[in-house]
Amino acid sequence: MTVADEKAWGDFWSQQRGQGSGGCLPEGWRGIEASQRAAWRAFVRHLPSRVRLLDLATGDGRVMCWLREELPNLHAIGIDIAPQLPPAPAGTQIRAGVSMEQLPFEDASYDAVVSQFGFEYGDIAKVANEIARVLAPDGVVGLLTHRIDGPIMVHNRERQRQIGWIFERKNLFALAHETLAARGRAFAATPMAIAQIVEEGSWRFGPQSAAWEIAEAVRRTLVMQADIRTEEIAVLLRQIEALATNELERISSLERACKTTEDTAAFDAALAAAGLQAETVEVLHDHASQRPCADFRILRLANQSS
Repeated sequence: MTVADEKAWGDFWSQQRGQGSGGCLPEGWRGIEASQRAAWRAFVRHLPSRVRLLDLATGDGRVMCWLREELPNLHAIGIDIAPQLPPAPAGTQIRAGVSMEQLPFEDASYDAVVSQFGFEYGDIAKVANEIARVLAPDGVVGLLTHRIDGPIMVHNRERQRQIGWIFERKNLFALAHETLAARGRAFAATPMAIAQIVEEGSWRFGPQSAAWEIAEAVRRTLVMQADIRTEEIAVLLRQIEALATNELERISSLERACKTTEDTAAFDAALAAAGLQAETVEVLHDHASQRPCADFRILRLANQSS
């Protein structure tokens, strides 16, 4: 994961604090989440009643939360490279700013290692070796990974297209700053060009699309009360632009992760080289649409797999 990726995901999770959202899932994400929860509920059958569990790229810790609903005695800790994360679910711990490639834990210290939409963002060969190192000899691994043909990637590619339209086709932020510079400290109506971008974003992509949302945020910023200093408005515009840029970085990171999982030969080879052998591989389907949405692997150390 690049420095830009780390910042993008750090900003993403800092914005999710307390929202209870679907993370990077598309609109109508409840069907995908139901599939995920069912997979982890089934995974519990592979765990003893008391277990030390490590969750890689934990995000908001939702996997640990789901597993503790089934196993209240679960001792779970999640790590994530993002520097800011939502609060840990009750009964769990989260450590931010920790790399999957360099886990700060002793050998054989966990009975289970899990990851949901996380493992594939790292250097999979290095992360696989770290998993094998910290896993107890009879331990189990659960990896839920992206599919490049799944609705999550489809949804995010569409957002990428819309945000690209704002930057590349409409040059919205340059126009907004030019407008602000031209009027100085005096209050003025929003120029017609920006209002037209808002309207076009709505009819072209939808009234709640990323294109409409960003353009409307810029429009509202430019029509703030006359007693707001021009410099303050400029700061707000830069903040909106930074959020949009970070989302593009996050989606690019997601796309690279999907390409990693798409190359199944290299993916499986990295696991095998670390001594991890798949016990089962299952394609998960969105409970609502029945479209494939993720792959779920259960692995063990090669000399322990049955």
